Order: sequence, then C-alpha cells, then structure tokens
Amino acid sequence: MTSRVAHTSVDCRNAYDLSEWWKAVLDYTDLPDDPNLPGHEECMIVSRDGTHRILFIEVPEGKSVKNRLHFDLEPVEGTRDDELARLLDLGAVEFADHRGQYGPGTGWVTLLDPEGNELCILRNEAERTAASAGPPIDAPAE
Repeated sequence: MTSRVAHTSVDCRNAYDLSEWWKAVLDYTDLPDDPNLPGHEECMIVSRDGTHRILFIEVPEGKSVKNRLHFDLEPVEGTRDDELARLLDLGAVEFADHRGQYGPGTGWVTLLDPEGNELCILRNEAERTAASAGPPIDAPAE
C-alpha cells in the first residue's frame, strides 16, 4: 500500500492573489468546475495536463521563518536567466544568487513570491548538458 500527493498546500494571507501569481508563473489554470474568485479563502490551481494541483489556503498568521518546503522551478523554454527575468517582471524578489557557486554554468537563484515564500530557479536540462560538456574555447566563464 502506498500514498500519492493529492495536491500541495500553501498557507497564505490572500489565496486569490497568490494563486493568480502562481498561475502566471507555472501556466496553471483554475479547476474547470471551481473557478477562483477574489475573496475565496481557498483557491486551487492545476497544471494543464492535470497531474499537479496547488491549494492556497488563507491563514491568519504571517510567514515568520524560512519555508521547510519550497518549489524548485526549471524553465520549460528559455534559460534559467530568462526565467529569472520573467519572474522578476511578475513581481518576484531576488533573495540569494547561487549562480556559478560550484563552477561556471552551475547554480540557482532563490526568489521570494509576493508573500515572501522562497522558490528557486534552476538551469534547464539543455543548460546542464552544455555546462557538463564545458564551455566553448572562446566563451567567457559565467
């Protein structure tokens, strides 16, 4: 006997606003028969293929310490740095830059969502493969 994750829950101050932000980040949607509306205390979003759900639940207390669980995001299109620029444009705040920490082409960037929850932007598969092959001779190190 085993279990599966039904959805990931995120405690927050404003379920609607945070669910809207994450929908833009992840290209998720509302449940077809349960749209999220301003003022809803619980807002669920789902991946377009239906395999992952995130439930935002309003709680009275604010975030006070580092998350014990966070999302590590990998760009579907573009590079880590392209995705970093996109999320900053959406309102994320850069928290810690770990790019190049373990050598050229490595690392991640830690961001904060609009409510201060941590998330990380990783390199995509193509970037990791290219970095493991080494930089072209005339390419500058990161």
